[in-house]
Amino acid sequence: MAPVTRLILIVTVAVFLLQKVAEPALLPFALWPLGPLFRPWQVVSYAFLHGSEMHIFFNMFAVYMFGSELERYWGARRFLFLYFASVVFAAIAQLIVAGVSGSVYPTVGASGGVFGLLLVYAMLFPRRKLMLIFPPIPMPAWLFVTLYGVLELTMGLTGAQPGVAHFAHLGGMLGGFIALLSFRARA
Repeated sequence: MAPVTRLILIVTVAVFLLQKVAEPALLPFALWPLGPLFRPWQVVSYAFLHGSEMHIFFNMFAVYMFGSELERYWGARRFLFLYFASVVFAAIAQLIVAGVSGSVYPTVGASGGVFGLLLVYAMLFPRRKLMLIFPPIPMPAWLFVTLYGVLELTMGLTGAQPGVAHFAHLGGMLGGFIALLSFRARA
């Protein structure tokens, strides 16, 4: 496993375990809507908190699956930039949606970072086969990520699956795309 990917996994799991014993102390690190509970560090810190064991498992599984390959492809610095650009853009998208909707609930999870990794993986390796859990159908990465993005947009617009930050996921994809463009511009 690549070193930055390993570090993200270790820190995120350690913070989740700390959450289990001291959750109220970590609430200031969740991403709160703009207002009295919002703090600037939350646009990054929220990504290390998770709502449940399943939430952290799937996010960290995706970081493990896609992060190591992207880190090996680009190196540690660019991978770190990609991941945190995705996390920050996801936070910005969530803050905008929370402001428009009047939400008063905090957001937690690394999903924005994960969606950025997914998008960039699909753009770099479009023909690689990915397998869904349900239905168990192999499909090229570009198709998997496109369908996943359309599903997130649809669920966000329809309000399906409340409590899930669908637009933050899309913001993470945008952050990943912008990071990819910046890498290509410097190449």
